[in-house]
Amino acid sequence: MLAHGARASTHAATSSSVPSPASSLAPPPRVTARRRTPWVQNERFLRVAVPAMVGVLLLGLWECLVRAFNVPEYLVPGPLRIAQALHDDFGLLMKALWTTLCITAGAFFVATVIGTLVAFAFVQSRWVELSFFPYAVLLQVTPIAAIAPLIIIWVKQPTAALVVCATLIALFPIIANTTLGLRSVSPGLAAFFRMQGASRWQTLVRLQIPGALPYWFAGLRISSGLSLVGAVVAEFVAGTGGQGAGLAYEILQAGYQLNIPRMFAALGLISAAGVALFWLMLGLNQWALRGWHDSATPQEH
Repeated sequence: MLAHGARASTHAATSSSVPSPASSLAPPPRVTARRRTPWVQNERFLRVAVPAMVGVLLLGLWECLVRAFNVPEYLVPGPLRIAQALHDDFGLLMKALWTTLCITAGAFFVATVIGTLVAFAFVQSRWVELSFFPYAVLLQVTPIAAIAPLIIIWVKQPTAALVVCATLIALFPIIANTTLGLRSVSPGLAAFFRMQGASRWQTLVRLQIPGALPYWFAGLRISSGLSLVGAVVAEFVAGTGGQGAGLAYEILQAGYQLNIPRMFAALGLISAAGVALFWLMLGLNQWALRGWHDSATPQEH
């Protein structure tokens, strides 16, 4: 029996050490490759492709309707005629666009600096906010077309007057958003800073400003478009002309001459500039906050 048990144990050990034919013929485990996201599910691609396709469809529908109903050019020109006008007057319109963009950039810079400093003052002193915030609201709700003539009279230099008008329109979003962001800190973190004996300056620099950056960038996105709107409205009110004329002047001149395609071309350049400014501020926001703030982190669906 001992011999029989030894033979059985030897047979079991041999059978366990020698692989079975089925296991030896089994294919090796397959390494699963990373699946690439299909282009129809790529969010970055869809953000660009879907609006572009809708725009092309709308332009095609516009051109078809104009041709089908034989709409006169002096009423509504087709996209192809507008593109031809943009090609014919490209140099003139680009020079006017540059003038308008310079006014926009100046107003946006001044509004950003003043609005940020005013927001800091509001947060640091409750009395300053109670005293001056209502006047910031009053400045925002006052139509710029009503006060632009006064600004043009008071400021003798035409370009500076236009920058002031555009700044007044673009100022409030930065003040409001930055003030809200500086006050929207976590109560727990604020209490921790107080427990550690942090000064008001340390709390501002290390806690409030980093937490307020998403709000600040949101204000920049709004203010950049309003700077362009303010520049165009100020040009309309001022009626500037000559070598330094902007796109608003070209729109007025095209209207007087019944050159409606050129008017639409100038209007299209203004719209394209506004969209470009918005996406520029959005890209700056993503670059500045990427890697440490949730607002700049892509969300998985």
